[in-house]
Amino acid sequence: MKVAIVGSGYVGLVTGVCLADFGHEVVCVDNDQTKVDRLSRGEISIHEPGLGELIKSNLAAGRLSFTSALSEAVPTAEMVFISVGTPSRRGDGHADLSYVYAAAEAVAGHLSGFTVVVTKSTVPVGTGDEVARIVDSANPDADVEVVSNPEFLREGSAIDDFKRPDRIVIGIANERARTPMAELYRPLYLNQAPLMFTDRRTAELTKYAANAFLAMKITFINEMADLCEAAGGDVQQVARGMGLDNRIGPKFLHAGPGFGGSCFPKDTLALVKIAQDFGSPMRLVETTISINDQRKAAMSRKIVAACGGEVRRKTIGVLGLTFKPNTDDMREAPSIDIIGDLLDKGARVVAYDPQGMRAAAELMDNVEYAASAYAVAENADALVIVTEWNEFRSLDLARLRRAMASPVLVDLRNVYSYEEVAKHGFTYFSVGRPDGQDADPTVETAAE
Repeated sequence: MKVAIVGSGYVGLVTGVCLADFGHEVVCVDNDQTKVDRLSRGEISIHEPGLGELIKSNLAAGRLSFTSALSEAVPTAEMVFISVGTPSRRGDGHADLSYVYAAAEAVAGHLSGFTVVVTKSTVPVGTGDEVARIVDSANPDADVEVVSNPEFLREGSAIDDFKRPDRIVIGIANERARTPMAELYRPLYLNQAPLMFTDRRTAELTKYAANAFLAMKITFINEMADLCEAAGGDVQQVARGMGLDNRIGPKFLHAGPGFGGSCFPKDTLALVKIAQDFGSPMRLVETTISINDQRKAAMSRKIVAACGGEVRRKTIGVLGLTFKPNTDDMREAPSIDIIGDLLDKGARVVAYDPQGMRAAAELMDNVEYAASAYAVAENADALVIVTEWNEFRSLDLARLRRAMASPVLVDLRNVYSYEEVAKHGFTYFSVGRPDGQDADPTVETAAE
């Protein structure tokens, strides 16, 4: 099939490249000519494992191309995906739909023949209806079906998520859209990926509901971690005991400094605003947002307490800056608030992240950046693991100990066990585990 992708950001780029890899003919459109030129050369500015290789192979095969002109992509397309950003609107927290609506109007002027216009962006309920109205108003003669097809991609695992999805949710207003959407995703049938056809509004709500539920799951285990610390339990064993229940499952039950990233913070807030508009408040989600905001300050207090109650003129080494491993995304990363608070308290902060330092430098002043975890440890009064990159899981603890001014390790991701760290002379602090108790090695601690 011939497919046009409007918006070559994270979601649009992954969608376009994977569809091209399925054998479809894909043209990705972006209004940034510099980005288009770079992508046409196979160069990407984001870190997503496997994405660069797929772009180059599909460019070489002639199935993938990039342009800044809708007129080159839309008229011949059987499907047009709108994959532009929907950031939180300043001032009120609603999703900013201006980019979606502008894209819909621009696309409408270039439609030719029967076309399925697919909203891939995360949008509030009812947006598909408005997109259909905009297209009809801008081009009354257009033969078009508007579909909602929300994405469920995890940064760092996006390629695998697209190619081996748990489900594909497709919201349609007319049965005429069913066949082309099924044909688009036919290559996934071998993986037995279930296609869930529903109405547009239900599809739009499903995306928000899924992200809000996962955010609540993270927040719940973080509150359980606080209770475990107070009561003398081990949150990792609690999480394992919960996760072995098939009704609950083990994912997103890893205690830490709270959720961040491009999706959970803005989507939970948008859902709260949508619910308020409809007079049906989501009080659990409202509380989740509040608790998550407070979580970052609590982690800063944990670091200060580990340093004896004072960090002024002390050097704090920070390992990991991005909101999760395998990405360079700093959006709403817990490290931003944690480091900001430490700096406010007079600490000197030295940080290292395998991919996120360039983006972090644009967001945080007065932070020093080092070339490795061991460089961060030089003369540090405390070392803090904020993001659980794989390279932080098997550090040479003896080498770290020799480099540090004071052997304090604050592990906000529970990467290590007390026994493992203590034998190297460290004073160790983790999340939701009593001092002196080992981590349960069977508990999954990989990024979700």
